[in-house]
Amino acid sequence: MSLKAFHLVFVTASVLLMLGVGAWCFAQYREGGESSQLAYCGLCLLCAGGLVVYGRIFLKKLKHISFL
Repeated sequence: MSLKAFHLVFVTASVLLMLGVGAWCFAQYREGGESSQLAYCGLCLLCAGGLVVYGRIFLKKLKHISFL
């Protein structure tokens, strides 16, 4: 597996993790009503969006390099 492929797998896993943690924080907010949990949810979603943008920039920058 090339460094490019590993990088994309790692970024994808990070996005999924951020979405999962954000969903968990939102569930905790609905259960307990603490505003800090809602803030954590927003922060996780913001980080997930940033990682998606980073992944797209990374793909455009290294489009000439093979995945193998």
